[in-house]
Amino acid sequence: MSDKLKANIPEGDLATKWEQYRGTMPLVAPNNKRRIDVIVVGTGLAGASAAATLGELGYNVKCFTFHDSPRRAHSVAAQGGINAAKNYQNDGDSVYRLFYDTIKGGDYRSREANVHRLAEVSRNIIDQCAAQGVPFAREYGGLLANRSFGGVQVKRTFYARGQTGQQLLIGAYSALSRQISAGSVDMYNRHEMLDVVIVDGKARGIIARNLVTGKLERFAAHCVILATGGYGNVFYLSTNAMNSNVSAAWRAHRRGAYMANPCFTQIHPTCIPVSGEYQSKLTLMSESLRNDGRVWVPKKAEDCNKDPRQIPEEDRDYYLERIYPAFGNLVPRDVASRAAKYVCDEGRGVGSSKLAVYLDFASAIQRYGKSAANMKGIANATKEQITELGEQVVKEKYGNLFHMYEKITDENPYKTPMRIYPAVHYTMGGIWVDYNLQTTVPGLFALGEANFSDHGANRLGASALMQGLADGYFVIPYTVGVFLSKEIRTPQISTNLPEFESAEKDVKSRIEHLLNVNGSQSVESFHRRLGKIMWEYCGMSRNAEGLTKARKMIQELRAEYHKDVFVPGSNDEFNPELEKALRVADFLELGELMVCDALDRNESCGGHFREEYQAEGGEAERNDKEYMYVAAWEYQGENQNWELHKEALQYDNIEVKTRSYK
Repeated sequence: MSDKLKANIPEGDLATKWEQYRGTMPLVAPNNKRRIDVIVVGTGLAGASAAATLGELGYNVKCFTFHDSPRRAHSVAAQGGINAAKNYQNDGDSVYRLFYDTIKGGDYRSREANVHRLAEVSRNIIDQCAAQGVPFAREYGGLLANRSFGGVQVKRTFYARGQTGQQLLIGAYSALSRQISAGSVDMYNRHEMLDVVIVDGKARGIIARNLVTGKLERFAAHCVILATGGYGNVFYLSTNAMNSNVSAAWRAHRRGAYMANPCFTQIHPTCIPVSGEYQSKLTLMSESLRNDGRVWVPKKAEDCNKDPRQIPEEDRDYYLERIYPAFGNLVPRDVASRAAKYVCDEGRGVGSSKLAVYLDFASAIQRYGKSAANMKGIANATKEQITELGEQVVKEKYGNLFHMYEKITDENPYKTPMRIYPAVHYTMGGIWVDYNLQTTVPGLFALGEANFSDHGANRLGASALMQGLADGYFVIPYTVGVFLSKEIRTPQISTNLPEFESAEKDVKSRIEHLLNVNGSQSVESFHRRLGKIMWEYCGMSRNAEGLTKARKMIQELRAEYHKDVFVPGSNDEFNPELEKALRVADFLELGELMVCDALDRNESCGGHFREEYQAEGGEAERNDKEYMYVAAWEYQGENQNWELHKEALQYDNIEVKTRSYK
């Protein structure tokens, strides 16, 4: 491990490490918590749960969101479910199995101790959320229902139809609202963090822009917690909300927080395909659909233009079931995405673009229909009756997802197979954090998708919500005390310190520069061009030649941006184009680091697929001898240079082997 990286993993057996550490770590007494200020940036699942819990504990919390309400955070878009090792199905699940599945799914590139802790506290999350009134689906007898997700052979995913993220966020928002009402949390809506303020080597505040008035405002605290999500929108087209960005994390990076594994990007296999140049985002169809939907393409290229309902079974290639019989349609996302790319590259893609495969529910409808007919005592049910009953069951499970698909495509997925194709979804990379979720800047913490810690090179489905709530409800409320216990004699931080003035001046200078370029091209046009470079050369597959080319292209595009971008309006008003301009400027810097990271890692693992390093059948080929480490990059200055630090990964409780789902 680099001398600058201290993971601070406590001693002891893995199974009891977190419990022992939690019971012996330094504490902040209740009377001292009332004198300590904490800033939380972001109000998704990680941010809202952290702010609510820290407020409940007695800290003075300032919470920030650039939305008009915390409920607008992108966590609402999560559809399929949240994992937890409750073993309600009595099918062999356990904390260890969730831990192992997550490590294996991440292709052995995540930190063992953090992942085991995540698996442990997953059980508490469900109880917490059910107590808040989250309307999880239930079995006939009243117990909470579970379904399967990719990369596992048990049912451990709790869900609320296809609205799980929304329902969980409402629960966290209700807890946050209670603390706002009680006065322990001050909520700042429509405020965007544009810089971190470092005082004597510690994070002591932020500079935020009031998005309504344009005013730059200073906020001070004893520590800063970032829960600002991922950076998938660097690709322009992704499943993320258009406002999702990297600016908070990137500004922290430029102030000394290392970025870890930035090239580890997840491509989700079940998205509605791109339909034209006019699009600015893509729509995710939940991975839960692969529980019952079967993925296929025609065996013969000449059948690709046919109505899929007219293609007989013997002429269909259910390629995931053929290649990966042990897991079938529920292989992990990176595996399913690459397989879809391969069959389309072979000329067997469907739809107008020929960049799509089918997700077919006909078999599930018939299976559920026959079961429903038997339960209703309908003897010799007709095919029409079976189909009607089966569609009702599928509607109960996935109805809102089917409705959304029909609204977007004008096709009825109950009658015609859905068309899906991979798209950028989640980022496993993020700010490097230690076991306490503290970055390389003392007093600066990162939670949820904003950090790198739990998912390695590929996140298993339904684990994002789990990590966000685990970090917010059950980890940071304890671990932040390790830092704050040494700050109880530190008086309230003043925003009049020269460090605040300097940081505000830096932000003002960046804003004035962008407004004064007065070029001829829109911010959107630059973002779109960056996205195409990233997808082409650093997307589903990469190679050294393409990555080298991409770095030069990004450097040239960034230089052009700062000479020819046009940002209308002024700073002293509501100006969404200025907001976007600041974010795209940061994307143009991050994109280069992602390419550098991908070029440096000469192996294939999870979502990072280097074409030069593949095993038979196109499977990812890891190089554990040279690359079993976390790549943590330290910013080295305005010339876009970074120093690489390596955190060695060690697995004492599992056998590291070639990942196989066959």
